[in-house]
Amino acid sequence: MNRATLDLWVGVFVAIGLGALLFLALKVGNLSSATSGETYRLQAKFDNIGGLKVRGAVKSAGVVVGRVAEIDFDPETYLAVVTMKLDKRYKFPSDTFVTINTSGLLGEQYIGMEVGGDSLMLKDGDVVKKTQSAVVLEKLISQFMFSKAAEDGNAKK
Repeated sequence: MNRATLDLWVGVFVAIGLGALLFLALKVGNLSSATSGETYRLQAKFDNIGGLKVRGAVKSAGVVVGRVAEIDFDPETYLAVVTMKLDKRYKFPSDTFVTINTSGLLGEQYIGMEVGGDSLMLKDGDVVKKTQSAVVLEKLISQFMFSKAAEDGNAKK
């Protein structure tokens, strides 16, 4: 094999490697599955959003139906206001329950939508009333540790 052919094959493999790195970067950054079609906006208010980030997934039944567009803080109510952009193809009842969930034990956080049974559908700009904040792992561990310490203290008495 001559030098020019060898250089060509090295170049092909380098290009494939760079393409694979770009693909992985887009997957990690949640940019590859951004909705480019028509969307509508919903808002939800939470006590604690944990590690939720802009461009985080909005899922219903495990299917990505939208993305987090904005995260703001309401200084009057002291709540986090999350604005979501949902694909227009997916309509949700007005009694839909919105939660902040975690993929796996320490994975990324996303918004889960549990569908209700109301016949009235949410419209562009509506605020979802039923929400559940993120579960913070550190709080759960500290509550467990304090309850164990209280049990041990009561057992010694």
